[in-house]
Amino acid sequence: QVQLVESGGGSVQTGGSLRLSCALFGYTGGNIYIAWFRQAPGKEREGVATIDTDVTRYTDSVKGRFTISRDNAKNTLYLQMNNLKPEDTAMYYCAARYGPYLGRWEKAADYNFWGQGTQVTVSS
Repeated sequence: QVQLVESGGGSVQTGGSLRLSCALFGYTGGNIYIAWFRQAPGKEREGVATIDTDVTRYTDSVKGRFTISRDNAKNTLYLQMNNLKPEDTAMYYCAARYGPYLGRWEKAADYNFWGQGTQVTVSS
């Protein structure tokens, strides 16, 4: 059973930076696809970024500000968030599923492993 544990959230002012981490436990091998999602109050869960080998994909609103990376030796996924804006305020989740890239990555229903989330709050 795969378990995901996020950390690194917090409160920052506009323009600030945070680095989120997602530790992957219970992974025993095979092709696993992972991504970052976020959910603001009253809004649907939104795909933020994903990484597949060396290919990274981002939702348009974070391109140029966020960077996703992974350390396979540590089974850890990262999300470096720079130039944060109030609209980035949300609970951020790490998600995973087994299998290859499906031609889409931002659909939350495709993922069957989720972390507990880490809160990011950006004040103006």
